[in-house]
Amino acid sequence: MSLLNSKKERIRMIKFSIVGVSGTIVDFGLMNLFSLVFGLHLAWAQAISFTCAVVNNFFWNRIWTYPESRSRGAPKQLMQFILINVIGIIIRTPIITLLDGWIFRTIVNSGLSLPVDNLVLSQNLALAISIGIVFIWNYLANRYWTFNNIPTGEEPSKDKPSIDNA
Repeated sequence: MSLLNSKKERIRMIKFSIVGVSGTIVDFGLMNLFSLVFGLHLAWAQAISFTCAVVNNFFWNRIWTYPESRSRGAPKQLMQFILINVIGIIIRTPIITLLDGWIFRTIVNSGLSLPVDNLVLSQNLALAISIGIVFIWNYLANRYWTFNNIPTGEEPSKDKPSIDNA
């Protein structure tokens, strides 16, 4: 599969991951702000934070990860990116809600005395796990649909040696 064999694609995946980290910072920061400071229900807080992270990620992926994709119109790509991420939040919302409840009960039932509030810990652990799950969906769906106008990279030639396959 050229996605794994191509150095160019591996670099794109690393860039996509770095952009994802910036989106994760936006996501965690806003989720905590809305749920813990303003008292908004976790499902709504994470939906708002997720939306802000999506806009952040689209901008940076279009500019930095896939600059070649700017030959396509931004509105169409943004709609594709949003649709993929809406599916991502549909995947993520029940996961974060179920994990938060399970993690919270596990912490409370364990009797551990932690320096962090149990609610803060359970919500953030649930978010971290759900982000990891949704990352796989987001990367593959965006690479093969939103940014599919970019070749996946050169396959190493079997006829002539290169540095990578010599």
